[in-house]
Amino acid sequence: MQRLYDFLRRHPMWVDSFWAVLLLGISVLGGSVTEEAQGADLPAVTVPVMILLSLVVALRRRMPEKMLILAMVVGLAQLIADTGTLPANFAFLVIIYTVAADGARWASRIALTGGLCAAPLAQLRWTSEQGVGSSIAIVIFQTVPFALAWVLGDSVRTRRAYLSQLEERADRLEREREAQSKVAVAAERARIARELHDVVAHNVSVMVVQADGAAYVLDTAPDQAKKALETISGTGRQALAEMRRLLGVLRTGEHQESGEYVPQPDVDQLDDLIEEVRTAGLPVDYKIEGTPRPLPSGVELTAYRIVQEALTNTRKHGGPNVGASVRLVYFDDGLGLLVEDDGKGAPHELYEDGGIDGRGHGLIGMRERVGMVGGTLDAGPRPGGGFRISALLPLKPVN
Repeated sequence: MQRLYDFLRRHPMWVDSFWAVLLLGISVLGGSVTEEAQGADLPAVTVPVMILLSLVVALRRRMPEKMLILAMVVGLAQLIADTGTLPANFAFLVIIYTVAADGARWASRIALTGGLCAAPLAQLRWTSEQGVGSSIAIVIFQTVPFALAWVLGDSVRTRRAYLSQLEERADRLEREREAQSKVAVAAERARIARELHDVVAHNVSVMVVQADGAAYVLDTAPDQAKKALETISGTGRQALAEMRRLLGVLRTGEHQESGEYVPQPDVDQLDDLIEEVRTAGLPVDYKIEGTPRPLPSGVELTAYRIVQEALTNTRKHGGPNVGASVRLVYFDDGLGLLVEDDGKGAPHELYEDGGIDGRGHGLIGMRERVGMVGGTLDAGPRPGGGFRISALLPLKPVN
């Protein structure tokens, strides 16, 4: 039964053909009985009318507009040939409903007009001895089914259009969600790339400096070489921990399960960062101005990474005997950062390219971070030599 049901759903014309044959049979039997009771034979035009109206039912879904025109032509032929009403005239209701539901708008309007005119024309053609009041009542009674058929079909059309709009909207929202997900993934990967750049550039720079120092004093000052190797070991472990944290976000739930989860750095960890840089051999003067207070996590991470990147590039490009200073200033509506060094700096063309790490990634990453929190960044060579990075990060109240 299920297979039969599915077949009929895929081929509705078979259902319509069944009802068309049934309507033709009822019309032939009903017409024969009527004419036999009246002692006359069926008019010659009656059988073609029955067949054509049954054909209207059979093909109503495949070609509704053409079947509507055929039904109207057959109806006019009935009026002219004086065949009277037949059971096959039920096809008029069916085609009016079908055109209102599935046909073109112009055909729907014609169907409504034809349905409203059918009863008055039939009453005028086959009038009887009834009075005017009775005739009007009959016309109204016969017109109601045609109007209801059209209203029902038009309601089905409206409901289908509404459902189609809902489906289209759902599809559009799904596509938008997919696009937003892709954008979010791309942004997260860009963030991870910036984080990895900062982590690797800073920690590897510290390890290289310490390794060079250890190699230089290995024979003359073994204790200093040992201390440098310990610094290299600690810095390497810290770099690995941060890289595990960053790469762990690419796997669902890993950062929750890992026992080595490391929180994002903030301004409170600048003391540790600067002490690490000092241990690596770069003198840094660090001062905090204003009243420290809670900051948005994005601002804290941005401030930490700017200082980290600036000091890393000072070690890479500052030359010998370079010194640096870091100023952290708490304003009423923002956090100010000023990182300066008195070294020789990178070649001037690298500043013009937008970066100071040999490929332009340093300043580009800083500008992206500052832009994400709505701040401003000013970076470039100092008039008296060295390099200066100044940033202003807006603050928002922390709930």
